Amino acid sequence: MAPGTDWDASLYHQVSTFQADWARKMLDERLELRGDETVLDAGCGSGRATKLLVERLPDGVVVGVDAAPSMIDHAREALGPEVRLIACDLVELTPEILAGVGVGPVDAVFSNATFHWIPDHDALFRRLHDVLRPGGRLVAQCGAEGNVEEFGRVVEGVASAAPFAEHLEGWEPPWNFSSKADAERRLAGAGFVEVSCWITEFRATPEDPRAFMRASGFAPILERLPGDLHDRLVDAVFERLEPPVAFDYVRLNIDALRPDA
Repeated sequence: MAPGTDWDASLYHQVSTFQADWARKMLDERLELRGDETVLDAGCGSGRATKLLVERLPDGVVVGVDAAPSMIDHAREALGPEVRLIACDLVELTPEILAGVGVGPVDAVFSNATFHWIPDHDALFRRLHDVLRPGGRLVAQCGAEGNVEEFGRVVEGVASAAPFAEHLEGWEPPWNFSSKADAERRLAGAGFVEVSCWITEFRATPEDPRAFMRASGFAPILERLPGDLHDRLVDAVFERLEPPVAFDYVRLNIDALRPDA
């Protein structure tokens, strides 16, 4: 999750059905596993997707990394002691940190709905390359250029008006929605080969959109506001959205390899 932001992990776990569905589809279609590999979940969140990895790796090792301590705490309760969990910004992850939990270079890095929270994708891809074994795979999905664009415009408009603006002075949207071309260039620059990036789009309507966005997209904004303005911000945004509230997702899919030599 977003560096420097902590989250309501319990609420996120309840409302992150879309993210769990994306993870399941990725694992079913894009990450073939024997069951004895070591796999890193880069941005494990509350542990819903990590649990899917555990189910597919009965003789393997799963490592979850997330920058938000609340997410790691929730994942630890949900997954138990067998999963190695690390509270760490992904751009600070090193082989030495993995070694600290008894893990060497990993066979695969899996990441679902995380990379768009990280400002520096050059550093991110270098770090992930470094923790993969030669021949290891990166399989990821995140927000792409144009992701939830209408919603983002509404949020920025509300955040720039009273009574929120005085608390959000200097605030910039924390989302880093990469283009396909930029991702390909950065992955190659980090040393990855057989890079394949593509875009998928779909519209999703959450059952409880206020809870859904409070637990995800609003989190980096709400932490800047006093508590009495949290509900007011959420209400102000949703007053400007056409019902039923839906989100137009544009997703960047990434498959890449660390070369054998």
